Amino acid sequence: MEAECYKVVYQGGEGELIEKKSRFIATVQPVESEEEAAEFISAVRKKYWDASHNCSAFTIGRKHELTRCSDDGEPSGTAGRPMLDVLLREDLHNAAVVVTRYFGGTLLGTGGLVRAYQKCTQEGLAHAVVIEKRQGCMLDIGTDYNGFGKIQYLLAQRGIPVLDTEYTDQVTIHVMVPVELQAEFAKAVTEATSGCAALEWGEQAEFAVIGDKVRIFA
Repeated sequence: MEAECYKVVYQGGEGELIEKKSRFIATVQPVESEEEAAEFISAVRKKYWDASHNCSAFTIGRKHELTRCSDDGEPSGTAGRPMLDVLLREDLHNAAVVVTRYFGGTLLGTGGLVRAYQKCTQEGLAHAVVIEKRQGCMLDIGTDYNGFGKIQYLLAQRGIPVLDTEYTDQVTIHVMVPVELQAEFAKAVTEATSGCAALEWGEQAEFAVIGDKVRIFA
């Protein structure tokens, strides 16, 4: 089974650059709908009401079903589309970016504008938190202490995150197994523990590893 994963902006951020005295500010934010994107763009325009331009781009949906971009007065194709291209090249989903420009008095030319808007978008993304959401299935593994080390090794080998561990007369490990690893991992645990480990599968859910924490999405 192929991996069920996709990248999204988890927390927004801001990045900035100066190009020939023009100041560019990128504001990045997660959005779930066209209405959310419109509200975000409107809020940034209001914040930077005195700017020369507030160009925007967003993509929504697992397969980029909805994409929009705006040059906001810059020469056609020099701002919004290059910004959207960055989002698509990074394969980011449910993300919006507004790049604000304060004109510095020196024309950048078509190529210069494209490069500046793309570079500033990348700066904004560098200051945002981007995560990879995956489809997983919760699993409780019951084992004696002899099998515990073997299971820990299998988990580490596959990068399967541990949600919690309970220690009583035996060990119960609560983990989130990516759906594409379910069958293979169950077989590996059974073989490593000679069938002594008890496996109890739970619900499927989207999850992401953020730092050293596992976040489960409803």
